[in-house]
Amino acid sequence: METTDVVIVGAGHGGAQCAIALRQNGFTGTITVVGREPEYPYERPPLSKEYFAREKTFDRLYIRPPTFWAEKEITFKLSTEVTKVDAKAKELTFSNGTTLGYGKLVWATGGDPRRLSCSGAELAGVHAVRTREDCDTLMAEVDAGTKNIVVIGGGYIGLEAAAVLSKLKLNVTLLEALPRVLARVAGEELSEFYQKEHRDHGVDLRTGVAVDCLVGDGHRVTGVQLADGEVVPAEAVIVGIGIVPAIGPLISAGASGANGVDVDEFCRTSLPDIYAIGDCAAFACEYAGGTVMRVESVQNANDMATCVAKAICGDEKAYKAFPWFWSNQYDLRLQTAGINMGFDKTVIRGEPDSRSFSVVYLKEGRVVALDCVNAVKDYVQGRKLVEAGATPDVAVLADAGTPLKELL
Repeated sequence: METTDVVIVGAGHGGAQCAIALRQNGFTGTITVVGREPEYPYERPPLSKEYFAREKTFDRLYIRPPTFWAEKEITFKLSTEVTKVDAKAKELTFSNGTTLGYGKLVWATGGDPRRLSCSGAELAGVHAVRTREDCDTLMAEVDAGTKNIVVIGGGYIGLEAAAVLSKLKLNVTLLEALPRVLARVAGEELSEFYQKEHRDHGVDLRTGVAVDCLVGDGHRVTGVQLADGEVVPAEAVIVGIGIVPAIGPLISAGASGANGVDVDEFCRTSLPDIYAIGDCAAFACEYAGGTVMRVESVQNANDMATCVAKAICGDEKAYKAFPWFWSNQYDLRLQTAGINMGFDKTVIRGEPDSRSFSVVYLKEGRVVALDCVNAVKDYVQGRKLVEAGATPDVAVLADAGTPLKELL
């Protein structure tokens, strides 16, 4: 049986960074990266932004040029899916029936787009925005004349897609089931700001609406039927309602986990010599009061990858990386520091109408997170408040003229 010292399953940000970090930390053994897509690792955030808007060609999205991997003696098995993990035999089985043994296994599969459960979800013209193929298919439909697009889901993926489509002068309707967009991740102030921005840019943004089903001509989607019976015309539908962690083979092999595979402070699963990183890994997050959770961000995937690579190289240290996120919509740059879980108060710095402001989240007087819109200084200085667990005077905190570094 063919065997590799380290097998990394998943060729996204986390998988690529783990392979890179292994070599950077002096690992000289064999490394194989297994990826479901035919592409070498590429940056995913630009897919729904610069790539779809044709501001970047795909070759500019590569995390490293394809030649880099051969130079570092990192082997790839692309267009390949793992169907079984035998933790006792330390063996993987692939969808084509072949097998591969491993010394250490790193599970970096991320997640699959959550699908609609209603009728019509299988129609042509219904898209996720997760892979290059997803975007290429949607771009081709736009080029062929698609004008009316419905986006289902008011999270960051849905909002970013709506912003790009709006800039392309398409007719965009965004449907969110909850009373406001970003309801799960942001305070009301930020939600209201982005709702206004999208409506000002021509998006027909509707909140508190339930989708009953998708309707079509027997092949392609032609509309989205709402619970009240209205049918919103749609030549294409984008579904952005979150992801489902891609952990099936690991759970079947006996790994503990539910919403993600559980890992300890060193990113180790409950199975011997198997690690998990990135969007699919659930861990006790120090910046969320120790809550076991998944953190869906490039930062988390990359930092977990580096943590695991160092551990494999003999430098085992607990994962304690600071969580941060970003989103680009129109000419707005949102930067988030920390995790606002359990916040009980918000403080606004600046005026939302100026399109440059920050929302500071506090819990029992302590700064736990910030959302900074076109406010880079607040973001840079504010993350230090989160790291320090600062408890500033609220009146001073609200004064946009007072630099946040003075509140440390």
